[in-house]
Amino acid sequence: MIFRNFILATAVAALASSCSAFAPSLEVGRSTFRATPAVTTASTARSSDASGSKTQLNMAANIDLKGKVAFVAGVADSTGYGWAIARALADAGATIIVGTWPPVLKIFEMGLRKGSFDDDSTLSDGSKMEIAKVYPLDAVFDSPEDVPEEISTNKRYAGLDGFTISEVAKSVEADYGKIDILVHSLANGPEVTKPLLETSRKGYLAASSASAFSAVSLLQHFGPIMNEGGSMLSLTYVASEQVIPGYGGGMSSAKAQLESDTRTLAYEAGRKWGLRVNTISAGPLKSRAASAIGKEAGQKTFIELAIDYSKTNSPLAQDLYNDDVGNSGLYLCSPLARCVTGVTLYVDNGLNCMGMALDSESMKQ
Repeated sequence: MIFRNFILATAVAALASSCSAFAPSLEVGRSTFRATPAVTTASTARSSDASGSKTQLNMAANIDLKGKVAFVAGVADSTGYGWAIARALADAGATIIVGTWPPVLKIFEMGLRKGSFDDDSTLSDGSKMEIAKVYPLDAVFDSPEDVPEEISTNKRYAGLDGFTISEVAKSVEADYGKIDILVHSLANGPEVTKPLLETSRKGYLAASSASAFSAVSLLQHFGPIMNEGGSMLSLTYVASEQVIPGYGGGMSSAKAQLESDTRTLAYEAGRKWGLRVNTISAGPLKSRAASAIGKEAGQKTFIELAIDYSKTNSPLAQDLYNDDVGNSGLYLCSPLARCVTGVTLYVDNGLNCMGMALDSESMKQ
């Protein structure tokens, strides 16, 4: 373990120190791979157009989520894994409602109205994913009493009521009664660019609150309004168990918390409400949120380095798209996974199982 961590840290540090003025590894959040679940053939159709080749994978299982309601917390654009999971669930027929951070709510809603996300909303039948309702949600607050004055009087929260977790759960219950799927696609570490040795107590606890306890609180408040047999899903990262330089500020600790809580919540929510609780450890994706980590002029961002490292050293040396995580999320939230709970599912081209960096200087002949 120590050897593996050392090799990983050395390789990433070497990449960081040697890179300057690189173009992005991938377009932000774009996918040229679409796996569509709601079909009944097992064939793989290949087609090409002027923009290049595109692969369409048809999965044999027909997952039918018609009549199911999915609440996806943490969607604010079309580039991340939360959006991809929502789209996969919508493709199987689920009704999609989302919770969006208040400071970006107006921008997101404007984008929806203007059709800015239409290209990333296309379902397997050619129709567009419809988001039935967008709720303002700040998941670091459990109830109105938790909201400090500097937030309640902040202009970015002006005119918004009911954005705490308990209030959103009550609003969803009033609108839909019970729901079936709860997705936690939330993470924030205000000091993420700082090494752990330089992280403040405030920054560390903020990362834990926004990235880990928010999942606990969501299930505390949404569990009672979920149908038996329902599913909760969150997103984690391999930094929970391996050293990833550049992913600091207590975020690695928060992801470790999230994975541990997944197992405990699987037991507690399973016995109390008959719910399943799982998490996906996803490989790096160049989403807008991830692109903001460690961005310096003339150098690759943290996420660009992570993508390059992953593609170079993973058993499957291929790009990872948000649809890959979306379809894995669909499986975990579907009846196909009715006996799967308490699991951390790796969707990272196998990088998690590697104990040696193939591109390390010590591996060269």
